[in-house]
Amino acid sequence: MAHLLGAEALHLEYPNKVVFDSVSLGLNEGDRVGIVGRNGDGKSTLLGMLAGRTEPDAGRVTVRGGVSIGVLDQADTLDDALTVGRAVVGDREEYEWAGDPKVRDVIAGLLSDLEWDAPVKDLSGGQRRRVSLAALLAGEWDVLALDEPTNHLDVEAISWLAEHLKRRWHPSSGGLLVVTHDRWFLDEVCTATWEVHDRIVEPFEGGYAAYMLQRVERDRQAAAVEQRRQNLARKELAWLRRGAPARSSKPKFRIEAANELIADVPEIRDAVSLQALAVTRLGKDVVDLLDAGVSFGERTVLKKVEWRLAPGERTGVLGPNGAGKSTLLSLISGSLEPTSGKVKRGSTVKVATLTQRIDELDVFANEPVRKVLEGLRTSYTFGAGSKAAELSPGQLLERLGFASEQLSTPVKDLSGGQKRRLQLLLILLEQPNVLILDEPTNDLDTDMLAAMEDLLDTWPGTLIVVSHDRYFLERVTDQQYAVLEHRLRHLPGGVDQYLQLRAQGIGGSGSEAGAPSGSPLAAGTPGAGAAQPDGPSEAERREARKALQRVNRRLEKLQGDLAAIDAELAAAAEAMDFERVRTIDERRQGLGRELEALEEEWMELAEVAEN
Repeated sequence: MAHLLGAEALHLEYPNKVVFDSVSLGLNEGDRVGIVGRNGDGKSTLLGMLAGRTEPDAGRVTVRGGVSIGVLDQADTLDDALTVGRAVVGDREEYEWAGDPKVRDVIAGLLSDLEWDAPVKDLSGGQRRRVSLAALLAGEWDVLALDEPTNHLDVEAISWLAEHLKRRWHPSSGGLLVVTHDRWFLDEVCTATWEVHDRIVEPFEGGYAAYMLQRVERDRQAAAVEQRRQNLARKELAWLRRGAPARSSKPKFRIEAANELIADVPEIRDAVSLQALAVTRLGKDVVDLLDAGVSFGERTVLKKVEWRLAPGERTGVLGPNGAGKSTLLSLISGSLEPTSGKVKRGSTVKVATLTQRIDELDVFANEPVRKVLEGLRTSYTFGAGSKAAELSPGQLLERLGFASEQLSTPVKDLSGGQKRRLQLLLILLEQPNVLILDEPTNDLDTDMLAAMEDLLDTWPGTLIVVSHDRYFLERVTDQQYAVLEHRLRHLPGGVDQYLQLRAQGIGGSGSEAGAPSGSPLAAGTPGAGAAQPDGPSEAERREARKALQRVNRRLEKLQGDLAAIDAELAAAAEAMDFERVRTIDERRQGLGRELEALEEEWMELAEVAEN
C-alpha cells in the first residue's frame, strides 16, 4: 500500500503540559483510522498536526507529493454570506456538480431537508454542521481528517456517513483520519484505532471492538495499570461480545480469545434484581400515556399515543429532528399537559431529566465542586440484592471520572464533559425513580461513556433515553420506540428497523429522502439520488462464505502450530541450545507471515460474504 503521510518524533508542549513526546506513525492508502482517548489528551491536536494546521515543537510531518488533505474542524467556519448551495458546490456550474455521482450522493445523504437557496446565516447549529460536512465531502481529497463528524447528526445521517466513507475510502483509494466518541461509528468505519494517552499514540488493529479486545489484553499484561479502568474495559468487551450490536467481523480464533477474556465477567445488568427494586421504589404504576396527543394551534405534534411505562423499563426513543421526541419527554415528566387523551402518574413517581443545557450549572459557577456537594445526600445506594453498594457523593464522582483534586475546582472551570457528569450526579442524588436522559453523551469521551454506562447498569428505576449515539442507546436500553408521523411506534428490530422505516420514507423527509428542496436535483436532474455501487452477486457471496470456512480451519491449525513452536522454543532456550533456538525461530517467523496473509485474506472474504 502506498504511503500518504507520516509523523516522525513529534514533540509538542504547552507552558504547563507536555502533550506529545516523540510520536511516530504513518497513514497508508486504504487506512481508515479512528483516533480515541480521554478528553484533553490531545486527539484534536494530533489531527491538527497531521493535517498541517498545528506546528510541532520538534519532529516533522511528511506528506507524499501531490497528496491533498481535507479537514473538518469542530469549530463552525461557514461564511454567513453564502447560501446552502454556494457553500457546498461553490461557483461550479450546475452541469458540473449535478453530473457527479459523489456530489449527488452527498446532497441526498445530508441536505435533503434544507432549501438549496437558504442563507447559511439562518441555519441552526446542526444544519450548519451538515452543510460544512457536505461541502468537504463534495470535494476531491486524498486524505480526510474529520474532527467529531457525527456531532449534531441524527442516527440516519450517521448511518449514511458511515456507508459513504466506506465506499469512498477503500483499500486503494486514499486515507481517513477521524476523531470521534461515537463507538458504533468507529466500529463500522475504521480499519485501525490510535489511542492517544500519556503523551504517546498507541496503534491497534481494527475498529472499536477489536481495539477493546487488544486493550484488555494489554492492560492485563501491564502490572501498573489502574484496576478500575481495566475492569471497565473488560465489561465493555463483554457487551461487545454478548450484546446485539456485536457486528464486527473477526476471525473465529479472535472471537475465542475475546470469550476467554470475559469468561468471568457477569451479565451487564442484573435485570431481575433491578426490576424488583424498581417495583419497591415505584409500585406497579409509573406513567401511562392513554390516547395522548399534543397540538400547538393547528399543528399536530403527537396523536393517539398509547404507552404504559413499567417499573425498571429501559427504553430508547428515536425519531427525526422535529418529530416530537422532546414533546413526548415533556408529557412523561409532567412539564407539558396533553391537549387530547390523558397522562396518569403513579403516586410515588419522581421524575428527573438530564437535559442538554449545561448552563443549568451556572448558578454554581464560582463554587468549587466540593461545596456544591455539601448539604446533599451523604450516601446513595446503587445496585440491588447482594450487589447493592452505599456510595458517597465523592465515590460517585470518582466512578464518573473525577480525580480527588478536582473537588476543589470551581464549576465554571470544569470542561464540558465534567459539567455533564456533575449534572448527572446532582440528578442521581435527588433519588428519582424515573430518569430521562436527553442526549446525555455530548462532550464525553469513550472512557467516560463506559463509566456512565457502568453506573447506569446498577441504577434501579425506569430509564428513558433520547440519543443519536447508537452504541449508547443500544447499550443502556432494552427496547426502542420511534416517534414517526406523530405516533409512537415500537421497534422490535431496534435501530436497524428504524433505519429501514426511514429509508422507506416513513416519518417525513429525512437524511435519506432525496435532494434539498429548491435544489436543481429535486427538479428532476437525470440520475439524481444517491449513487449505489454494484455489490457482489449471491453466487460470489456463497463462494466467499465457503472460502471463509477453509481460511478459518487453517487459522485454527496455525494457532495450534504456533503454540507448539513456542513450547519448543522455551525448551530449547532452557537447554541453552542456541542453534536449535535459531532454527525453531525461523520456522515460527514463516508461520507468522502465513498467519498475517491469512488474516488479510479473511478480512477481504468477510467483506464480500457480508456485503
